[in-house]
Amino acid sequence: MGDKMWNWPEKIDKFLIFMNNVESCSPHTLRAYASDLKIVPKFIHENSSESDVITQLRKGLSSWQNLSPATRNRKSAALKSFFNWMFQKSYFQEDLSLRIQTPKVPLKIPHYISADEAISVLKSYPGKLSQEESQDKTLFCLLYGAGLRVSEACTLKWSDVNWSKSQILIIRKGGNEHWVPIPEMALGVLKKHSRNQDHKYVFGDIPMNTRTAYEIIKKRGIEAGLLKPLHPHALRHSYATHLLSSGADLRVLQELLGHQSLGTTQRYTHLTTHELARMIDKHHPLAKK
Repeated sequence: MGDKMWNWPEKIDKFLIFMNNVESCSPHTLRAYASDLKIVPKFIHENSSESDVITQLRKGLSSWQNLSPATRNRKSAALKSFFNWMFQKSYFQEDLSLRIQTPKVPLKIPHYISADEAISVLKSYPGKLSQEESQDKTLFCLLYGAGLRVSEACTLKWSDVNWSKSQILIIRKGGNEHWVPIPEMALGVLKKHSRNQDHKYVFGDIPMNTRTAYEIIKKRGIEAGLLKPLHPHALRHSYATHLLSSGADLRVLQELLGHQSLGTTQRYTHLTTHELARMIDKHHPLAKK
């Protein structure tokens, strides 16, 4: 194909359209793909032969050496998806995605808070809540009580709440609908917040900005006296960790969190093992110096 122009921008646009329309990728994922694939026209000549493409690409990948393994892994995954699509569309005779290596990412234990810390955050709210405090407490209960992603909590509509069944409807990645149970206490906070509310969304006429949500949770962690900064993802991780520590089935937890892969959920088994090790080190007689 050395005598034919690749027209990389056009191919990348077609790939992104495919990922949007067929694979139903989230806008965030599509933006990441578009950004990561900028390396293709930058490092691969338009009139390169198929055999030269991977050689030139590997040289370009060397510019990522100073990035973290997780970032390089994400960027490599975008390239693998793109070149696999190119192969499926018969632009290539060989699946060049198999030639792209992804670095191993060290297991990172997510930050979470203890059950006592979660209770201390709830106790930090006054008995009689202002409208703003009601909003903030509702956000906390959606993140920790239902394990929602911050984007899911911020875009929740009142019409997505099933009061009689104590469930909320979430549109997960790929456009799939999931009914997520919400604990009675958290549902009560949500119900109190719903009084005198005539907005479409739980947090107003439009979805709450995720930056605003981060600031709300961070501020609440400070007011509760937590030693480490608190953020929405920590609450979701805490939700998962506390359920698993209490005996929840891994498959059930996978469904609750909306993970497509069980492997993503399994990292919480490492988390609880780590917590048990800390507990033994703290309380077992043989661990005492």
